[in-house]
Amino acid sequence: MQASKLSIVQTGEPVLRQKARPVSRGELGTPGIQRLIEQMRDTMRNAPGVGLAAPQVGVPLQLAVIEDSADLLAAMPPERLAQHGRRPVPFHVIVNPVLTLEGDSVEFFEGCLSIAGYVALVPRAARVRVDCWNDDGEEVLIQAEGWYARILQHEIDHLNGTLYVDRMHSRSFTTVDHHKRYWDRLTIEELRRTLLIP
Repeated sequence: MQASKLSIVQTGEPVLRQKARPVSRGELGTPGIQRLIEQMRDTMRNAPGVGLAAPQVGVPLQLAVIEDSADLLAAMPPERLAQHGRRPVPFHVIVNPVLTLEGDSVEFFEGCLSIAGYVALVPRAARVRVDCWNDDGEEVLIQAEGWYARILQHEIDHLNGTLYVDRMHSRSFTTVDHHKRYWDRLTIEELRRTLLIP
């Protein structure tokens, strides 16, 4: 049985611009927080999305859910998956994460459930290390690369009051429809030249 879904707040809501507070181990085990995790999971899957941070549902806690399911990836061409370094990521929860950026910066178009209908070219670290807790309050070390590293950076930004529009190449900001119509088939180098991104 699915938990009920939550409303995803949109940019302009103050909660998206505040640093979320840490979650204590005692608090993490409460029925209220466990129920929130279930609702966030169902909301993310219903959207559909690959990650959802608690501030995106109006709750200022250092907690996010992540899942890049095989079902979502099945609709993408294999060459696109390889280009993005994208592989299935099972459902998991990150709590009170500490992010360490590693590797070179890579650029891809990125969207957000809290900025519905838009995407932009966003530079992100190719690899990351995340020290956090899981939903049982156990310490976890995540070392990720490719699209998984991008998801982690995006969701952890939410926990610190940052949106992808703060990091994007502003000239690339576009509606999803226009991205598909004009920009989706270009390489990153072609995009940068066409959009006059230095």
